[in-house]
Amino acid sequence: MRSLFLPAFAAIVLVAVPASAQRLGARTTSAESMVGQMNQASPDEEMRALVAAADAHPLGSLENPIRVGGPQGERSYLSRLRCSDGAVPRIGDRNDAGVGAFGSVVGSFALTCGGSSTRLIFDIYHQEHVETRAPEGFVLTS
Repeated sequence: MRSLFLPAFAAIVLVAVPASAQRLGARTTSAESMVGQMNQASPDEEMRALVAAADAHPLGSLENPIRVGGPQGERSYLSRLRCSDGAVPRIGDRNDAGVGAFGSVVGSFALTCGGSSTRLIFDIYHQEHVETRAPEGFVLTS
């Protein structure tokens, strides 16, 4: 039969809680102030603003990653990418590249055309977007 008593080594600890913390759920900010701090733009407007800001940077950079729909979109884009002379670039391994301009984790590929290498950054979290532009030094096939 099991005992309902606590073992001898168990102890009850009492902690003093400041009076200010005893009022759970006490409002520290007014509802009007909280609404004022929220972004009033729609998600579409917010994305348009982010894209406009990113377009000030070279396509394929951390500040303006190539937007594609998932790993499949990434592979599709890379399969259409050509060096400026029309040759197929040599594509290295995919690596994580931090957080991009759109707030998501981005990946990078090292691409080699002739004797020069460059690194292109991709953001795979744009399902509805199909990128039609090529980064500087590259062209896209159809």
